[in-house]
Amino acid sequence: MPVSLLWAVDVYGRVYSLSTRGQQWEQCRDAVLEFKRVTAVQQCCWGIACDHHIYLNVHSSDVPIRYQEETFENQRWNPMDNFSDRLLPSDRWQWSNITGLEHQPLDSFFLPSTNWEWEGDWYIDENFGGEPTEKEGWTYAIDFPATYTKDKKWNSCVRRRRWIRYRRYKATDNWATIPSEGRSGPLPDPFNDISCGGWEISEEPRGRLSLWAVSLQGKVWFREGIHHHSPEGDGWEEVSLPGEVVQISCGPGDLVWAVLWEGQLIVREGITRDCPRGSSWVVVDSPNPEAGAIHVAVGDNVVWAVTKDNKVWYRRGINSYNPRGSGWIGMIGEMVMINVGLNDQVWGISCEDRAVYFRQGVTSNELSGKAWKAVNVPRDGDIRSHSSASSSSLHSAGCFFSGEVRAQSVMSEDSDTKNGPQRAVLEVKREGATTAVTAGPSIPEEEASLREADAKSPPLALVLSPSLSGGPGDPQWSNVDLEETQTHLAVGPAGVRGDAADTCSLSSVATYTLCQEEPYGADEHPLWAWVSGGGCGVDCHSQLNWFNSATALSSSVQSMSLSISPAQTAAWRKQIFEQLSERSKREMDNFKHYEQAIEQSVWVKKGAMQWWRDWKPHKWVDVRFALEQFSGPEGNQDGILFLYYNFNEEKKYLHAFINEVTILVPVLNDSKHTFAVYTAERTKQRWPIRLAAATELEMHDWLALLSVSCCDSRGIQGPPSKQALWSVTCKGDVFVCEPSPSLEACPYPTPCDQMFWHQVGGHLRLVECNSLGVVWGVGYDHTVWVYTGGYGGGFLQGLASSTDNIYTQTDVKCVYIYENQRWNPVTGYTNRGLPTDRYMWSDATGLQECTKANTKPPSPHWTWVADWAIDYGISGGTDREGWQYAADFPTSYHGHKTLKDFVRRRRWARKCKLTTTGPWQEVPPIPLSDVTIIPCGAQSIVEPIPLWAISNKGDVLCRLGVTLLTPAGTSWLHVGTDQPFKSISIGGANQVWAIARDGSAFYRGSVTAQSPSGDCWYHIPSPVRQKLQQVSVGRTSVYTVDQHGNLWFRQGLTPSCPQGSSWEHISNNVRKVSVGPLDQVWIIADKVQGSHSLSCGTVCHRLGVQPMEPKGQSWDYGIGLAGHVQHFPHRALVIFKLCDSVFEHCIIVI
Repeated sequence: MPVSLLWAVDVYGRVYSLSTRGQQWEQCRDAVLEFKRVTAVQQCCWGIACDHHIYLNVHSSDVPIRYQEETFENQRWNPMDNFSDRLLPSDRWQWSNITGLEHQPLDSFFLPSTNWEWEGDWYIDENFGGEPTEKEGWTYAIDFPATYTKDKKWNSCVRRRRWIRYRRYKATDNWATIPSEGRSGPLPDPFNDISCGGWEISEEPRGRLSLWAVSLQGKVWFREGIHHHSPEGDGWEEVSLPGEVVQISCGPGDLVWAVLWEGQLIVREGITRDCPRGSSWVVVDSPNPEAGAIHVAVGDNVVWAVTKDNKVWYRRGINSYNPRGSGWIGMIGEMVMINVGLNDQVWGISCEDRAVYFRQGVTSNELSGKAWKAVNVPRDGDIRSHSSASSSSLHSAGCFFSGEVRAQSVMSEDSDTKNGPQRAVLEVKREGATTAVTAGPSIPEEEASLREADAKSPPLALVLSPSLSGGPGDPQWSNVDLEETQTHLAVGPAGVRGDAADTCSLSSVATYTLCQEEPYGADEHPLWAWVSGGGCGVDCHSQLNWFNSATALSSSVQSMSLSISPAQTAAWRKQIFEQLSERSKREMDNFKHYEQAIEQSVWVKKGAMQWWRDWKPHKWVDVRFALEQFSGPEGNQDGILFLYYNFNEEKKYLHAFINEVTILVPVLNDSKHTFAVYTAERTKQRWPIRLAAATELEMHDWLALLSVSCCDSRGIQGPPSKQALWSVTCKGDVFVCEPSPSLEACPYPTPCDQMFWHQVGGHLRLVECNSLGVVWGVGYDHTVWVYTGGYGGGFLQGLASSTDNIYTQTDVKCVYIYENQRWNPVTGYTNRGLPTDRYMWSDATGLQECTKANTKPPSPHWTWVADWAIDYGISGGTDREGWQYAADFPTSYHGHKTLKDFVRRRRWARKCKLTTTGPWQEVPPIPLSDVTIIPCGAQSIVEPIPLWAISNKGDVLCRLGVTLLTPAGTSWLHVGTDQPFKSISIGGANQVWAIARDGSAFYRGSVTAQSPSGDCWYHIPSPVRQKLQQVSVGRTSVYTVDQHGNLWFRQGLTPSCPQGSSWEHISNNVRKVSVGPLDQVWIIADKVQGSHSLSCGTVCHRLGVQPMEPKGQSWDYGIGLAGHVQHFPHRALVIFKLCDSVFEHCIIVI
């Protein structure tokens, strides 16, 4: 779980944040002013200070916020001056944007605010479509506008070049003022409420947010232009209203609710990707006709509300198609405000003790949750003040609810609210005095009375109610619960509750005069005024430290530690170890004269399975499956697999020796739980033994048993060695191979088909390692994982897994289907295609029908976490509705309609989530798309190991602090680029090569141990008319793969010319390439021919690689899952989808 923050404001206006991995509130020390409210998302936090201005706090990151400003210099040729800035009257401006319609001279660019700074001066972009241009960066064309080329021709009459300048956002981890100005000037009145969300409406532009604000006069404003490259936004736009609003809430998607001054609620409708402001409001009645609503909070699919009597209500029936819902359900608990965060988790502030509460049990199936639980963690100041406290005070630091209050529930339909707004008075008990504090907009008379009361009475002290004292009468707010409309159940003693039901306010926030001294005593809990969980990434499975009883047990631990010293503990351990060793030796000596009772033992495990038979017609047949294991007198273990079947009423069997098995692979199948068994011979044939178990549990039991047996027969135990080979399948399974000394032996290396691969727990999209044992992986959701040194996990349990260094791992990926339509003259585009057309709902190939109803997650381990949504991020672009157009199926698609386009498609995406275990630990917080580690390097455990990566946004990063002791490193160093990158590799002598998203290659110069990030990028020309996809660097070799699967070798690499001279074609049908520290070359190849069929994703080894022959001579084909790939038309009847388990990524380190 990545680290995220829960934000809160106490009644004195101090802002605090609580980390999901922390156990104390951290005060924002940089906040100069007192704050009234905050609203947070994962990347930033917005707030309203006491001066009613809005402030923004952007969280710092190792990847800075950079924005690229660009302008184009245009020139025309004439016979007198050659190319000059003397343009025709009908031409574009001399300095313009890319369209030529806007005048953009260099001196017309200014910083948006004081929170930005220029990184450098203007410079010329010498990259054009992945190819380097002339030194001056000019591109030529016949006229404006036209197609530009980098080469000057005889008819080139115009030319242009691109100028670039970067600006950087510098106000991170500070509260920066947001100007209160609209499109037409300053706003008429200050703000009173704010809410941020909307990041799920659209992924373009990246990081787009919706910010809604309410002014003191009840007007609603919308902040436009907030995205990653503009965190402050552009300006405010007023939104028309049916009445005066006092509070507003915005969810991650298209859900926006607000509270009117009269107590009713309004819902914003018409919020779309192209119209984030929405189009209209719809009025919803208050849940209690006698007590209007004062607060509302929305999430993805939930709406919570608080009424004037501090009752909490849950809105049922909320979804994207019905943002208004259908009715209210009363919930147990009394709150002054409530907030919905990520994953629809709910937070609230109790009106009884002003503590922050978390709603437990909120899941996708039970959005209302089960019970409230207090978040009782100390503040950072409390830790220092409690350092000398007694054990009894430490014991009382944590308090928890016990007991339960049960009441019946009733659902109330929407009803009109008759009562108007009321002023709120919050009673705060003091020793010898009771102060009435008015909540809501500040009034001078009330402020004066408050200050007078503060001057006459001692500092505030919270009077603990029985619920905080841990007595037997402790009530727990539970959702067993749902209140009757007539029943007003008060939690806690009536004396503490007072008349809060009659005196609550629409603002629900009480603020106090800020004192110079610490306002809370040593044993007092803070009084909270506001909480925001919009950036707090927790769910029902999160293990939070906030509710651990460590503080409650600290007294007993402290008392024990006082009587036991570390020296005594060490002495006891040594004494116990010596006694056990002596006893073991004595018992072994007493029985060593006995003969061995059993010289050889045999174990047999049998079961019933189905087998995909080898001969035609291929079909599933019932078989008996048996594993016979035996061990000899020397302790060596081996076994045989037997498969008994009937053919023509004759009993036959198939067998395979355990020590000949090369890999066991679970295979995706829609209807069966299948796995494949490979041997060296069957690897050559591309035809494994395919078996199907009756249940998934049975399949995993067999896989675990067979995996342990195969490892035992080869003497493989414990974690992988530092020189292990790592690979990942298309399914995401992680495999490891222990290389033999003869793997690279000349002239007869070990054949690839005899290499044994065994599975390691976890789920990854790619993996990278080096010869020192540092292993990193990246998931499908771009989450970064580092290998912990364990083994097992997943279905490998018991003896097949280590007991430590195994952690929970999650992964999220999208499943895509396509909606296809054809145009006809009568009805336009419809889902009625020609008989020869693809399915109207299909996969990317169009050969398999995939509808929303019948499309399932990749395997039973995956669960849906979102609904189907249109994917606008597909290559080629889309129109506003997500459609792509083409002349016919299949062909190249584009995002705009032309007269020749008779078909169209759009892609739908749905996210699913996998939870498993493995020897992997997360490396937050930056998501990555590629990572590379130097193959060999550090000679000591503290020497840094160079590691480079590319973020999912295309930023190049260099990891600092990576050593054998700290394989995860410490921090990222951003390396500037002019465009986003997609592949990177580092080889011997710190050679760093990278591939940009436009397919161009780059070399990073002057990378050393003293300068780990180098100094500049050198643009390397790509192969002619090819766009590169991936790069791998060895000691003296550089290999790349282009988008068509061609493998290229860089010639002319020398120490004096590390960029090389030219590209040479080596092979085709290559998916990935990996070069080792001794320039060994391994690839993942497609369409490898076997005796039975073709295979996809085959691990291949380049033979004959020598210092004088770095390109090698031929390929040795190894493991690769053969079978009936679904894109072959003549195999369409076969349902076995082995193509989902082919090798996707392989890293070779020897």
